[in-house]
Order: sequence, then structure tokens, then C-alpha cells
Amino acid sequence: MKKFLKIGMLTCFSLAGLTCANAWAQTKVTIGMNGWTGYAPLSLALKEGIFKKNGLDVTIKLIPQKDRHLALASGDLQCATTAVQTHLMWTQNGVPITQIFLMDKSAGADGLVVRGNIKGFADLKGKTIAVDAAGTTPHFMLAWMLQSNGLSLKDVKLANLSPQAAAQAFVAGQNEAAITYEPYLSSIRQNPNAGKILVTTNDYPIIIDTFGCDPKWLKANPKVAQAITDSYFEALELIKTNPKHAYAVMGAEVKQSGEDFAKSASYLKWQDKAANREFFANEIIPFMKKAAKVNIESGVMKTEPADYKALIDTSFIQ
Repeated sequence: MKKFLKIGMLTCFSLAGLTCANAWAQTKVTIGMNGWTGYAPLSLALKEGIFKKNGLDVTIKLIPQKDRHLALASGDLQCATTAVQTHLMWTQNGVPITQIFLMDKSAGADGLVVRGNIKGFADLKGKTIAVDAAGTTPHFMLAWMLQSNGLSLKDVKLANLSPQAAAQAFVAGQNEAAITYEPYLSSIRQNPNAGKILVTTNDYPIIIDTFGCDPKWLKANPKVAQAITDSYFEALELIKTNPKHAYAVMGAEVKQSGEDFAKSASYLKWQDKAANREFFANEIIPFMKKAAKVNIESGVMKTEPADYKALIDTSFIQ
């Protein structure tokens, strides 16, 4: 038996440089996300074989943010990407998810666009704003900004449109304002006659995206979760060392050229392992507490979590 195992190991390591992890059966896992630029390193890890190298058979399903928790609840997904406050909302509304690593922070990639006659938030009162459904990142951003400027969602009229549709409608002359994000926000940057960007996440740095998994699945599959986490950081390294190729691959997934994707990506900051450790140690819980109050006031949550620490697991970024 020992001789057989020894031969098996030698064979494993001799397969054209493949590791045992991918010489044996790949572990299947399905991840839910959307076309947000910040999530693109996961597509890069898939297309460039990083997941496969790390022993994973990954399927990425593109699901709107407003529906992703339903796919998690049904078991169609094991893990999903979304903004911190949305993970919080899903868990409080009966679809638990544990955040395991930080993906990106928006730095101008999300914004409020308005017509030229709107000078500030006070001018938005009574106006129609195109924004995604309650519980989504654009909806949260709008609620946060209105509350920060003495208004509420009740002071404006909402047109329920996805970020892409909101940008398209705005450029076409519909609605007086819209919340959208990259790559769609660039359509307004490129069409200044349609309107202007009033504020972005440079003014309100509140859009922070994390990767989370179903808690029961996570407990049963820690090695798989570690491989996903490692693959994400490897994808970031590929972006750093070969940006032209990486941007071309990621751009193709959202029908952008590599050059256009690079422009979109310049409005966010992907977060490496050191940034992850800092964020989970010092930032995430204070942010979740503030986000919970916005979620409750905007009606997408009823109560705060009893234990914020239970919503995160930092063991995969050590």
C-alpha cells in the first residue's frame, strides 16, 4: 500500500506540472455575482485557470443583486458577492451569509447623476430618481446620502431601474436623476450634455464589497473557502503583473475593451490581503452598525444583528 501511495504521488506531481489538487477531482462550487467592475477578479480567476489550479470547479452565475439572496436560500449558490450592507440585510431577513474576504472599495465608481439645473441635494426634493430595488447597493447609497443631507426616500420619487437601465434611461433624457455604477457610470461621463455627476463614492465612501458564503456550507468546506480566497488574491497579483492582459480578459466579460475596462477600474480599489486584515480588524463592524441604521430607516431591515462578529470569519485572510 505504501509503495502504491508513493507511485501515486509521483504520478500526480509529474502530470505536466499539475499539482495534486487539480490532478484529482475538482471541487464544485457556484458563486453568484453581477457585472460590477469590482467583482471582475473572480471572472479573471475563472478564465485564467486560477480556480482550477487551486482544485476548484467554479461556476459563476450572473444574478441581479436584488435576487441573489433567493439563489442562496434555494441552495443554487454556495457563495456570493455583494456590498457589506446587503450581506447584513440578507442575514437579518433570514438568508444567513458569512463574509470571508474584502473585494473592493468604490472610489468614484458609484455615483448620483443629475440634470444640469440640479445644484445640490435640496433640489432633488420631489424629483424622480432612477434607482435599483430596495436592498440593493444603489438604493442604500441613495438612502444614506439623502439622510446625510436632511432628506429621506419619502422626499423623492423613485423609478425602479437596474444600474444599467438607469444609466441608459438618463442618457436618453428620462428621469431627473439616477444612481448607477461602473461600467455604466462612464456612459454619463462620456455624455456631459445629458447631465452631470453630482457626487460619487469619493464624496461618500460607503460602497464596500465583500465575498460571503452560506454558514453551513462554510463550516463543512473550509478548505474550499480558503482556495477561493487564495484564488482571488492570485487574480489581483495577475492584474498587478500583467494588467493589459488582465483588463482585456475582464473587459470581455462585460463587453468592454481592455482600455475601457481599465478606465472603469480606475474608479475603485481592489483590496489585497494586508488591506483585508486592516478592514476586518478595525473597519467592518463600525461600518455595519452605521449601515444597519440606514437599512432600518429605509425599511429593508427591522432590527440590528445581536452579534455583528458572527457575520464575519477572518480565518481565511490570515
